[in-house]
Parts: sequence; structure tokens; C-alpha cells
Amino acid sequence: MWGRFFTQVRARQYAEGCQATELIQIETEQKNEGLQLLKPMGSERMEMRKRQTSVQQELPGSAQPQQGAGNRASNACCFCWCCCCSCSWNEDEERARRMSQEARGESLPNCEESPKPTLEEVQSWSQSFDKLMKSPAGRNAFREFLRTEYSEENMLFWLACEELKNEVNKNLVEEKARLIYEDYISILSPKEVSLDSRVREVINRNMLEPTPHTFDDAQLQIYTLMHRDSYPRFMNSAVYKMLLQSLTDTSSEP
Repeated sequence: MWGRFFTQVRARQYAEGCQATELIQIETEQKNEGLQLLKPMGSERMEMRKRQTSVQQELPGSAQPQQGAGNRASNACCFCWCCCCSCSWNEDEERARRMSQEARGESLPNCEESPKPTLEEVQSWSQSFDKLMKSPAGRNAFREFLRTEYSEENMLFWLACEELKNEVNKNLVEEKARLIYEDYISILSPKEVSLDSRVREVINRNMLEPTPHTFDDAQLQIYTLMHRDSYPRFMNSAVYKMLLQSLTDTSSEP
């Protein structure tokens, strides 16, 4: 009887041992599967961290051009680009304010000195582009308009060429020609003007021996560009109309 009892006990222990072994194997397999699952998750996390790091590294670089653009806008005027502030200025109002400043003879940064324009003078600007460009006040007003369109470099290049034409000192001619090339012709310049390949080839040949007329072809091309492209928009803009209206109101005062 005892022999049969011990046999049953051993059989039960053997069965329990087999079940325990199976459980251990199952747990081991589950752990291995868990480790295999964790590995790709870990790599994904690392990849996400790398992306976040790269994004954080790119953010200062991407924010810098925006800051530069903001500085450019702030130099041009006090446009308010923020939608959450209580500033009531809008683009047309700011342009009108700057034009009215010019009409009152107030100085604008880096602009030509010019007397206060008369109503007749401002009205003559609509007759032809030549009359606008021959007027110092007209050039200042037009330049301010170009600044709002981020094409002020066209006027700056034209003015630099005019200054170069009046230079007689050979050393200064070479120096000014070099500066004009670096500022407005070089493809590396942020103020590069739009010129075709033919004119660029002419300039490159002329730069071997610079003269006061090194950039004549380029100046004419930019003048034509401003005439055909920017001038019609300037004449139809609120800037010119409000400037004209402000001088009309001033002239009608007793």
C-alpha cells in the first residue's frame, strides 16, 4: 500500500515539476519576446530624440532669418506684424504716415536731402516716371514705397551708379565700382539686383578697368524694370494717393 502511495506522490511531483518547467519556459519566452519588442521601441525613441534634437538645433537657425526680416521691416517702418497686440497700425496707414512725414519735410533715415514737395510737384509725378526720378522728393517717396515691397535695392543701385558717374578721381572710381559690384551685382549679395546674363558679361569685362560708366547698361535695365513694374503700382497705391490728399488739404487751409 505504501509503495503505491509513494508511486502516486512521485508521479504527482513529476507532473508538477513538468508544469513548473513549462511555466518557466513560457515566462522565459515571454521575456525574450518583450525584449525583442522593446528593442525597436528603444530605437524609435532614440530616433525621435534625434529628430527633436535636430529640430531644436535648426530652430535658432530658422528663427534667425525671421529675426533678420523683422529687423529689415523695423528699419523700414514700424509695421506691426503681431496679431495679438493692440497696435492699430495697418500697412496703408503706416505708409501714409511715412509719406506725410516726407511731405512735411521730416527727415527719413538714409534718404536724400530734399525740400518739402509742393502739390504741383507731387501731381507731376503721375505724368511720367522721368519726372518722378528727377525729383529728389519723388525719389525718396518712391524709395520708401520700394522698401515696403522689399525691392529698395533697385533704387539704391541706381543712386550708386549716379554717384559713380559724377566721380572723377580714378582711385575712388575703382573703389566705388568694386563696392557696387559686391553690393548689387555679386550673386552672394543679399541685395543683388535682377540682371540678365548679357549685362552681367558686360559688367565683368568692364570691371577689368572700371570707369564711371561701368554699370551704364545695368543701370538702364534696372531703371526700365522700376518703370514698368514698380512705378504703376506706386501711382495706384494708397501711399501716393494719401500723400497727394494730405498736400491738397494743406494747400486748401487758409
